[in-house]
Amino acid sequence: MKALSKTRPCVWIAVGTLCATMVAMTAPAVAADWPQFRGPGGRGVSTEPEFPVRWDRRTNVRWRTPLPGPGNGSPIAVRGRVLLNQANKDGTRRSLMCFDRRDGKLLWERTVAFDRVEKTHQTNPYESPTPASDGTRVVTWHGSAGLFCYDLNGDLQWQIDLGDVHHIWGYASSPIIHDGRVFQQFGPGVETFMAAVDLKTGKLLWKTDEPGGANDRNPRMVGSFGTPVIVEVDGRPQLIAAMPTRVVAYDPDTGAILWTCRGLSSPRGDLVYTSPVVAGDILIVMAGYKGPAMAIRLGGNRGDVTKTHRLWITEDGQPQRIGSGVAVGPFVYIANAGPGIIQCLEAATGKVRWQARMPGGNAWASMIYAGGLLYSTDQSATTYVYKADPDAFRLVATNALNEPCNATPAFSDGEIFIRTHAALYCISGKSRTPTAP
Repeated sequence: MKALSKTRPCVWIAVGTLCATMVAMTAPAVAADWPQFRGPGGRGVSTEPEFPVRWDRRTNVRWRTPLPGPGNGSPIAVRGRVLLNQANKDGTRRSLMCFDRRDGKLLWERTVAFDRVEKTHQTNPYESPTPASDGTRVVTWHGSAGLFCYDLNGDLQWQIDLGDVHHIWGYASSPIIHDGRVFQQFGPGVETFMAAVDLKTGKLLWKTDEPGGANDRNPRMVGSFGTPVIVEVDGRPQLIAAMPTRVVAYDPDTGAILWTCRGLSSPRGDLVYTSPVVAGDILIVMAGYKGPAMAIRLGGNRGDVTKTHRLWITEDGQPQRIGSGVAVGPFVYIANAGPGIIQCLEAATGKVRWQARMPGGNAWASMIYAGGLLYSTDQSATTYVYKADPDAFRLVATNALNEPCNATPAFSDGEIFIRTHAALYCISGKSRTPTAP
């Protein structure tokens, strides 16, 4: 573990329509908020009882707000606001945008001017990370431009330079917040590491390097684009991440590595796009580019637990996985990016209980369990709603918006916020006005 030494100034540009006299919010995030990627705790689960089941571009759309360009970053919903990342085509302007959830109007936009055009893939526009909030502050990672924190009125609180991200496919990992700390999985690139930053001050608390980054001398495709999760194990929180070749669990207080589990490498590369999925005391991790999937028993983990705690691993014939799955009881449901199939797996064994082809094609969005139903959004912004039934695929509704989409919806206060390449949607069956910002 080591501290960062270099700093790099960035040009910060404020654009907004929010009244300057508004009192800053100080209350914590409320139960109905969706404060980070994959929602509360990063599990892809909402505990609210009801959400819209059927919609199209004319039905159950409260509002549709056009966006200035495509993006894969997902929205969050916090204290009457909906926030997402946005960039211009060449990534020289990287922004956090904040909208009023009542009507979709832009409240403010904060933009960082970046002086270089970096590599990325045409399917992964700049600004793929999702912001995170504790209900008072919002943190967003602009890749090489830095990690930034604002209050909910858009006032800059701090910024920190974590270094440059260099990868031909860009960057995508999202920050998460826990116990007054921001955790950022950094990479892919020459450097890959996990970092903890103080939420109030922006001070770097620790940095733990991960060996084996991508570089010009390494012909393999290497990188992890996933987002870590906080899991309580043996009565204490652990920060768990799927790195390019292995799963790593960190002590959130110190950054010390508690345990690791090997198995994510494949002949095609060391690539991970999904985030870990927790099903009781079982952790499921899945590599990308048709790489392996495996499960680890949590509890008593120390050191390299590959031989002692890995329950199963499947290496051959895997689909391409980009969006993360969701656990419902002892089963994991996931929509794949190629071929376009939805699967139900047993968490304890890895056995595929069933799989069904999505009529609209592949999915990059992560699966969500909300209102007692599963929601899967494909790359044409068609959302399939179906029952969490481990015995068969039971489709309830098919909801088409007919726009390119790679982002995961946010589920908050009975409403669904969907980010496409063209617009931000509020899907709602409510007649009442949501809480004002």
